[in-house]
Amino acid sequence: MEEKNMIKITVDGESCAYPYGTPYRDIAADFQPKYPWDILLVNRDGKLCELHKVLDRECSLKMVTARDKPGIQTYERSAVLLMLKAFYDVAGPDNVQRICVEYSLSSSLFITARGNFTLDQDLLDRVEARMRELSGQALPIEKRSISTDDAVDLFQQARMAHKAQLFRFRINSHVNIYSLDGFVDYFYGYMAPNTGYIRCFGLELFENGFVLRLPTQKDPNRLGDFRPSKKVFRELYASTLRAEALNASNVAELNTTISQGNATPLILAYEAMMEKKIGDIAAEIAARKDVRFVMVAGPSSSGKTTFSHRLSTQLRACGLHPHAIATDNYFVNRDKTPRDENGNFDFEGLGAMDVEQFNEDMVRLLHGETVDMPTYNFKKGAREYNGNFLTLGEGDVLVIEGIHCLNEQFTHSLPEQSKYKIYISCLTTLNIDDHNRIPTTDVRLLRRIERDARTRGYSAQATIKMWPNVRRGEENNIFPFQDSADMVFNSSLIYETAVLKPYVQPLLFGVPRGSEEYIEAKRLLKFLNYFLPIPADNIPKTSLVREFIGGGCYDV
Repeated sequence: MEEKNMIKITVDGESCAYPYGTPYRDIAADFQPKYPWDILLVNRDGKLCELHKVLDRECSLKMVTARDKPGIQTYERSAVLLMLKAFYDVAGPDNVQRICVEYSLSSSLFITARGNFTLDQDLLDRVEARMRELSGQALPIEKRSISTDDAVDLFQQARMAHKAQLFRFRINSHVNIYSLDGFVDYFYGYMAPNTGYIRCFGLELFENGFVLRLPTQKDPNRLGDFRPSKKVFRELYASTLRAEALNASNVAELNTTISQGNATPLILAYEAMMEKKIGDIAAEIAARKDVRFVMVAGPSSSGKTTFSHRLSTQLRACGLHPHAIATDNYFVNRDKTPRDENGNFDFEGLGAMDVEQFNEDMVRLLHGETVDMPTYNFKKGAREYNGNFLTLGEGDVLVIEGIHCLNEQFTHSLPEQSKYKIYISCLTTLNIDDHNRIPTTDVRLLRRIERDARTRGYSAQATIKMWPNVRRGEENNIFPFQDSADMVFNSSLIYETAVLKPYVQPLLFGVPRGSEEYIEAKRLLKFLNYFLPIPADNIPKTSLVREFIGGGCYDV
């Protein structure tokens, strides 16, 4: 009888057997000594499962820790729940009006809190002490399914109107909610089994709110460094205010606008705001008479190309004569391209660029000389010269786009006063609700999936597979230089995920079950489910989102 109740499984390649109904938490405990980091989830045949789930079939299991992307995301969500529970306990539930997890900021989450209390470091120290007390008790984080109608009533009574509004657009009849010692909330994604898993955190006052400091995926056992970019923060905060002014600070508000037939006015208002910002940047460049080089840099799928076109249009309106320069034309020949630790060509590093030739050409242009500008032949892996001569005259400026444009080593020969540096990034401030943020990288990945499929014929699986390498290149070559920019430009569009949904959703469904990329595809599909779609018909041809979905008026 006992033999029949045993289920054969494979755990990280090791064959073993456990009784039917064994919680995955118990199996994880047996294998925990093999890992220096806590096991937070299990991957059962390509499907993520929380540790409270039980064994009910033959399967293969892989342990998921905070060194894995789903693991660190689980840790973050669980830490937010722990912080909220502690904050309500310390401040008193009747005194808390609203706590908003706004966005990620230098290995931390920036959070605002409003209510009948004084937000100071003393309060945060007491909240952190309460978090550590709850963590030490290893209290269970319980999950249960309730009807969507009951969830609306529950969160309405709990004065979390943003969640109640979100569930009014939910198609499914039931919703999973989590509770911690009587505190109930909803989270998009998986959670740790109890508070004992959440041990590494800190709370610090910052600007008009505070930060919840967290570990990083690279080192889950210690807090990440908190070195925030003040320029990026100011742009994020300004974008938050713009979204609030348009009543579109979260998905529930956006869906309400769409369902009431007001998507087009929202689109046109946000596009007008963005165009005004670009015009202001152009006016500032025109006022600096010594500027001849406008350097534009940002991470993948930030919309650098469309932004450069739109900026050039505004520069013309200011009486200047812009010329586009792509730094890709200054790649070294393929046989001189350095390789990474895996033996693959490293096209992201500065060593892939002919820095000295670029500087020589730019200095000559600055001195009024005529330069034969190169064109890089990517098929041959070589730079060519096809008689594209350029001379800078009065009022001429170069709009130069490339990932190294903020790195002083790349432009070392150019006088500082001749350069105007712009950091562009898709700094998403739209969140699902007050406690579930949307990572900026998710929106950029959705952009990239659609553009790669449309212009390069890549599958969503291929794009997801290479995304970690893209992110590593950004960490090394772009983000360290963002504070050197004269201007930070946010290319995020408050409505774009609703527009991207009909394009990206079918591509994500094409990712094969069982592939390594399937889990990420499923996560993105679940994320897209929160959005009502917006047709692209009324999106201006100059819109930055056109760079990804097509139909724009610029050659991108």
